[in-house]
This record gives sequence, structure tokens and C-alpha cells, in this order.
Amino acid sequence: MTQQARQLTAEVISIGDEMTSGARLDTNTQWLSRRLGELGIQVSFHTTVADTLDQNVDVFRIAAERVDIIVSTGGLGPTRDDLTREALSKLIGKPLELNPLAMKHIEQMFSRRKRDMPERNRVQAMFPAGSQQIFNPQGTAPGVEMVIPRQEHGESRVFALPGVPAEMKRMFDETVAPRILEEKGHGTEIQQHVMKFFGTGESDMENRLGPMIARDREPRVGITVSTATISLRITATGRDAADCQAQIEETRAEIMERVPEFYFGEGDRYEQHDAINEDLIAREQNLMVVEYGRAAPLGDWFAKLGDTPAYKGGLSLANPQQLQDIFGGENEQQALAIIKQKCSLDWILVIDSYPTLQHDALLPQPASEITLTVITPDAEVLTKTETLGGHPDVLQPRIAKAGMAWLRAALATTDKPEKETTA
Repeated sequence: MTQQARQLTAEVISIGDEMTSGARLDTNTQWLSRRLGELGIQVSFHTTVADTLDQNVDVFRIAAERVDIIVSTGGLGPTRDDLTREALSKLIGKPLELNPLAMKHIEQMFSRRKRDMPERNRVQAMFPAGSQQIFNPQGTAPGVEMVIPRQEHGESRVFALPGVPAEMKRMFDETVAPRILEEKGHGTEIQQHVMKFFGTGESDMENRLGPMIARDREPRVGITVSTATISLRITATGRDAADCQAQIEETRAEIMERVPEFYFGEGDRYEQHDAINEDLIAREQNLMVVEYGRAAPLGDWFAKLGDTPAYKGGLSLANPQQLQDIFGGENEQQALAIIKQKCSLDWILVIDSYPTLQHDALLPQPASEITLTVITPDAEVLTKTETLGGHPDVLQPRIAKAGMAWLRAALATTDKPEKETTA
């Protein structure tokens, strides 16, 4: 019988005047709460505190008395209002000490950027005595891990992370989450597996999954959404790795029975362009993207794949008329046919077109019809029109992802070319 992991409680602390004043939206707390929940940790409190030393000390003291795990963000920069290290030091009554490994990393970061390190940045390598570093591979602000003894019994574990979202998220996933799982399991094995989906909303996904997302279910299935892509994170606790893997496979199979049509791959960082790239490489075929409007997310994403034979580049034009002008008045389809022939292309994906967003737009954009076009290796033109709207931060990536989903659908219904064999 699987040993039950201990239920841990957590508090997320967001630090900074910009948070308490409302000048900046606190998205870190939302993200951390979801991730902690996916790990089976009950998030009991959210706290936001300004850049005042005594108030920071009070917040950490109160949190330590009422939860097992504290995750904070912010206050680890080099400026005088970055007080997290000092607050933790004062709370436990131990001095700040220089961490040589952290100092070396900070110096190397400045050296790689060909910049002189300001003396003030030395403070980022100062840690409360007895604490340990949480490595930051992307920035100069290492995190701090330590324990705060409780007045009556036990202790609370603190993970202090920088406020920069990209740095914080990577540090949490690569270092903090595994350490939390070790504490939660108490000798049991805990493994995670992420499945990726596109083409439905979070509410519909929850309805389709039904009891699978119940908080008391084992293994746990957590839902997160990022620019319209849904991640399902399966967290299994078992006797050993084989037990966990068996639970994950059973849960994965059940998920695929419920929502197979939206699935495209596995892994935290796996995206639709990765799936398309792998499919095209297997087919020994290639792709060009054409994006109309004043955005080109597809070109950016496919470029990040590096030197892949599957991607032949992209065109970003304000409108189809510009393409026609380039080819001396040929209509759009004729122009695309010429490009396909001249560049020896197999597939072309066309987005027509990304809407123009106001620079200061904050409200959801009205829905509009977007035409997605795929030209196949046989020169068949497949079009699909979708009505898409949404928040300015999400709308254009959502349109690009809808285009990739349409391309994947075309690939799924097109046989792979037969390889020539030699006698």
C-alpha cells in the first residue's frame, strides 16, 4: 500500500513597494500558488509587504508560526530597499556572511556581460549564517533557503526567490520544487509528468476531466494555462519510481480517453512548434510561415528551435497586398506558389492577420475573424476561419497557436512520404 505523504501548508509572500502601491500586478503569487497546489501543498495565506525592514521581519515571523513552507519573491536585488536577506538575518538573530560560490557566480555574470561589477552587488552574496544558496542560472540574485525555528515546536522552511518572474519560475521548478517534494514525501518517491494541450479553455478542460482534478485524488492532476496553452501536471506519490510511473501512465491514459483531440506533447517546456518540428523532421519535409499584421510570434518561436532542417524561415508583412507588390501584381496564392517553388518548400502556414493592438490597451480585444491557411506539399490549400478575441497580452500568441493547431491537423491527415529504397 502506498505510504501517504504528509500534508504541508504554505504561505506566499510578495515583497516590494511596487506591489503594495498597486503599481505592479503580482503575478508571482498566483503562479507559485498554483505550482505549490500541484505539488500537493495547501496554500493557506498570501501576504504582500512593502520595503520596510521591521514589517518584513514581522511578516516572516508570523508566517513561520502558522505554515510549514514559506516562499517569498522580491527583495533580493542589490539596492538599499532590497531587505529580504537582512530581514531573515534579523529574525533568526544570526549575522549575514559572504557565500564564496554565490560571489563567484555574480562576478562571472558581470564578466560575461563585459561589465564592471558595482561594489554594491556584493550584498547579493551575503546570506544569513546557516542558510544555503538557491542557484540562479539567469541572474545575479541567488535565492536563500533556511529554516526558522518556531516558538513552541518544530520549524518553518523558507525559500526566498527573486521577483523577476523568469528567474523565479526556473529556480522554483529546478531547485525549490524537488526540495519541497523530498520533505513532503518522507522517504516516499514523488514524480511529476506534464502533458500539453491546445484548443480548449480551462473551464471546458475541467469539465471534461471531471473528478480527475479533485484535490484529494491520487495522483493529483493540476491545471495551468499560459497564453491559451493548457498544461496538465500529474504528481504521483508511491513506494518507488516504478510505482509512481505506473500511476502516471494509468492517469495519462485516462486523460487521453477524455481529451485526446487537444493533446500535442509532453514536458514543461514542450510547445506546438516543437511537435511540428519533430513531425517534419520525421517526414524529411520543411515549412515556411507567413504572418500578416504587426506581429510575428511564429517566426520568433520557430527561430528558437535553432538550426533545424524543418524550418525554412518566415515572412512578416503588414498585409497581403505587400506580398502581391513584391511579385509584380501576382495575386496572393500565385505569389505563395512562386515562393513555394523557388524555395523548395513542402508546407506553408499563413496567418491572416494579427489585429493591431493599442500600445496602452488593457481591456480584452473584440473578437474578429482570423483566416488560417495551410498549403500542403501537393499544393492543396486548406483554410479555416476562427473567431478569436481576448486580452492584448494573450490574443496574438493565441492566434499563432491556433495556426499551429491547424497545421498539426493537416499533418495528421496527410500520409508521411515513402522513403526511396535502393536495390
